Amino acid sequence: MNKSELIASISEKSKLTKKDAEAVLKAFIESVEETLEKGDKVQLVGFGTFETRKRAARVGRNPRTKEEITIPESTVPVFKAGKEFKDKVNK
Repeated sequence: MNKSELIASISEKSKLTKKDAEAVLKAFIESVEETLEKGDKVQLVGFGTFETRKRAARVGRNPRTKEEITIPESTVPVFKAGKEFKDKVNK
């Protein structure tokens, strides 16, 4: 499912216009991004949790030259599915 298909599905299920459904999806994504930027997490009971985790600095290797390079520490977004969501997918 791509973004336009998701918007169409939201529109159909919520009886909103596609334009309104797109605005809702955009607002949801922006809200999650802003919350994660602050270092907080978003918990949706039954669905899952969006949060950030630190990835430690490490040494990698350039596959072309085989030269070692240092990969700096970074913060990455993570989604952890909730139990109800996992159970529904595994039916």
